[in-house]
Amino acid sequence: MIITLVRHSKVIEEYQGKYNGHINISLSLEGKKDAKIVGEKLKNITFDRVFCSDLQRAKETLEAMSINADVLFSKELREKSWGKHEGKSFEEIENEGIKYKNFTQWIDALDGETTEAFTKRVKEYFYEVILKQNAQNVLVVTHSGVIKTVLSITRKISLEEAFAIPLPYSSCITLDTISL
Repeated sequence: MIITLVRHSKVIEEYQGKYNGHINISLSLEGKKDAKIVGEKLKNITFDRVFCSDLQRAKETLEAMSINADVLFSKELREKSWGKHEGKSFEEIENEGIKYKNFTQWIDALDGETTEAFTKRVKEYFYEVILKQNAQNVLVVTHSGVIKTVLSITRKISLEEAFAIPLPYSSCITLDTISL
């Protein structure tokens, strides 16, 4: 099985560079154009199964890609919830009194979904739903945190190492389950 992971395209400007978590926001005009470009790159692949986060930015990315397949929308593919910090930038959070010391301390200091719960949710969905499909080509349209958590799990690297991997909006990463 080949799994193509796509990070949603660029969101509207007021939410760029923020911890958006479960906020249901739209793509920017640039994001919609970029999603069409991703769709063009993937147009010659027939996807047997398509999974997509149920949040608007992921749905709009998939819609702009014009992929012709049945889609399963799932809240399990949502970004990590940041609770009261959603929609805020790093600087805004620091101005509230939380200071960055290291990756683990920072992630644990923010409220919302715990890192353990988020990792468990992503891992269970990936192994219990996506990998159990009788499919050759699977497309997953989701969020940066989900993709980086999948990379942490499948590459057997720490979350900190995975989150250091650059993953711009509209990025595609392909995994071959033979190597997992």
